[in-house]
Amino acid sequence: MAFGSMDSGSRPTPMTEINVVPLVDVMLVLLVIFIITAPLLTHSVKVDLPKASSSPNITQPDHIEFALREDSSLYWNGEPVSMDQLAPRFAATAKQTPNVELHIRADKRVHYEHVAHVMSIAAKAGLVRIGFVTDPSQQ
Repeated sequence: MAFGSMDSGSRPTPMTEINVVPLVDVMLVLLVIFIITAPLLTHSVKVDLPKASSSPNITQPDHIEFALREDSSLYWNGEPVSMDQLAPRFAATAKQTPNVELHIRADKRVHYEHVAHVMSIAAKAGLVRIGFVTDPSQQ
């Protein structure tokens, strides 16, 4: 509903000002709601989180050091192996010592496809403890 001017001699024109009273009412209601609910949201629960240590992980002697180089060469505890030899060697090692760990050390530029393929062969052979070896000193 628009109101015109009080001058009765001229043609009535609509009022072009915005009525801000409803907007102020809504804002005051929201302000009161936030004032009431804000203290409820700051209530915290004390949780004892575990402390992290930055010491290196000391591994047991029964693990396999497996390295992948950028030129697709593979090394089993320092000796070169081929991709065809992996499945039987992984299976024999998993049968001999069931909780053996496989530590994969891959070059920075090795495609993930090669790493995933080696991990797949190891998992199919029965090795369940697979980890990656990283050098934290290099950034």
